[in-house]
Amino acid sequence: MDISMVRFDEDRGLVPAIVQEENGQVLMLAYMNKESLEKTLETGYTWFFSRHHQRLWQKGETSGNVQRVREICYDCDGDTLLVRVHQTGVACHTGSYSCFSGRRLGENGKSVALVEEKPSMSLATVINELYAVIQDRRMNPVEGSYTNYLFGHGQDKILKKIGEEAAETIIASKNMKKDEILYEMGDLWYHCLVLLAFHDLLPDALFTELMKRRRGGNYHKFAGKTGERPEM
Repeated sequence: MDISMVRFDEDRGLVPAIVQEENGQVLMLAYMNKESLEKTLETGYTWFFSRHHQRLWQKGETSGNVQRVREICYDCDGDTLLVRVHQTGVACHTGSYSCFSGRRLGENGKSVALVEEKPSMSLATVINELYAVIQDRRMNPVEGSYTNYLFGHGQDKILKKIGEEAAETIIASKNMKKDEILYEMGDLWYHCLVLLAFHDLLPDALFTELMKRRRGGNYHKFAGKTGERPEM
């Protein structure tokens, strides 16, 4: 990255940095000066400049919730950065997964003219949004939450539910009932996302694996009992 392309504020020498998780969720907004940006590029972890304490600080330096940098982009004017990261733990000092979790202007349409959402959302968007909710439940338990119930009982419970939902999907398919297939498969996908969250795996990692298969790589071909991989 060419730092000369970044336009730091003339008064304070700062540039706003929007931090985004690999799955697309916005985590926080902080500020960088030239030194903290250089340190971020040098170490591979996010460093910022505190306007309150007037010093450099590394995200997670006390909590351990560090951010490993995947990519840094600057906008068309060069005066804002977008930092894509792999977040360890939570991003917000309050304990929320994102600094924007649960803080919405215009709740129930009181102060913002809300445009009705069109149903044509991409599958990736739906999966990432559902995963973000699952992770938020994991980090911020809600009493009575089924997702928290699964995490509370550990991996064996999650795996048992995946097995049950897979079996129910099979039964629905054998019975040739399309509505039930969709319903049971929805349950199956949800529990698979819970399992990904349990292992701190992002849906993007699964998308990457699926793209490898789409390209026909040899690594995805099943060997079977013979150990020989069939041709695609």
